[in-house]
Amino acid sequence: MKYYIIAGEASGDLHGSNLIKELMKKDADAQIRCWGGDLMREAGGTLVKHYKEMAFMGFLEVLANLGTISKNIKFCKSDIQEFDPDAIVFIDYSGFNLRIAKWAKENSFKTDYYISPQIWASREGRIKSIKRDIDAMHVILPFEKEFYEKKHNYPVHFVGHPLIDAIGNSPRPNDKTFRASNQLDPEKPIIALLPGSRKQEVEKMLSIMLSVVDSFPEYQFVIARAPSLENEFYNSFLNGKNINFVSNQTYGLLSLSYAALVTSGTATLETALFKVPQVVCYRANWFSYQIAKRIITLDFISLVNLVMNKEVVTELIQDELTTENIKKELHNILDGPHREAQFEAYFELEQKLGGKGASEKTAQSIIDKLQAN
Repeated sequence: MKYYIIAGEASGDLHGSNLIKELMKKDADAQIRCWGGDLMREAGGTLVKHYKEMAFMGFLEVLANLGTISKNIKFCKSDIQEFDPDAIVFIDYSGFNLRIAKWAKENSFKTDYYISPQIWASREGRIKSIKRDIDAMHVILPFEKEFYEKKHNYPVHFVGHPLIDAIGNSPRPNDKTFRASNQLDPEKPIIALLPGSRKQEVEKMLSIMLSVVDSFPEYQFVIARAPSLENEFYNSFLNGKNINFVSNQTYGLLSLSYAALVTSGTATLETALFKVPQVVCYRANWFSYQIAKRIITLDFISLVNLVMNKEVVTELIQDELTTENIKKELHNILDGPHREAQFEAYFELEQKLGGKGASEKTAQSIIDKLQAN
């Protein structure tokens, strides 16, 4: 069968690649075209458009790139029509994907959504278009099933979180070898800096994260470089500081880290699953933040706190994200009760996220539905 998969970010590329592997295991004749990244291509998909050409963050950035977005939508529709897939699989990236889904449903394509749009956080009215345009929704967070089924009478499949598999299957590097190959200090404990995967995020987050480095001389700070951004871009923030970064090795870095400063997003959950105490950081431009805080209805912004429904990790948001606050909260998780409390909560978090096999369950559900028709 033929599958068309659309992901628009680095995390979608990861989960899309694992879904492609499972589809190919279960369907020997699978043909897959995809929007995503290097991982999806390496898994066997024919890459149509790379996510680094599509990742626009915030209201102003989206407005500034409306022409490019419109061209991408038009091209995507024509490419789908030419490929004529048996199923289209959307992975997160809701602003783009829900537009394609409406067109796809009108043109009688089968539609699956893997990793739900976060309509439980904002713009809940999109449930109408999801009900209309999506044949099957595969959710990865436990509270999403209750949200869709009890609140909106829309049946969904809870498949567990794909990060359980992605992290469980990732190789753990040897500490000494990892440090040597990345020119890291052989003795100092590591504090990981995860400033985001998109250029706009890193521009807003990295400088403030680096502002605390001199206050922790007994630790070494290491930046996790996003695969879509170049080394020279990161170097422009260092201002002479002796800071190392690792490329395409975020999981290896987290597996050896003592603590982390993490930009809100999927990375907060990844850090928790590696059992690394963290401070969550978030800052948007003023205009985007003013709009966001008026439409987002959540008590928390990090997935860790959302799944646990309580504050497990400290969130420093917008004006609270200062050098002094980061220093204070980082001190708290380097030793003492705050550190221990995060460890305890992380184990409970993993249980709530469900077992292994999210990609396998999703692939099987998609294939079963196609074979039944």
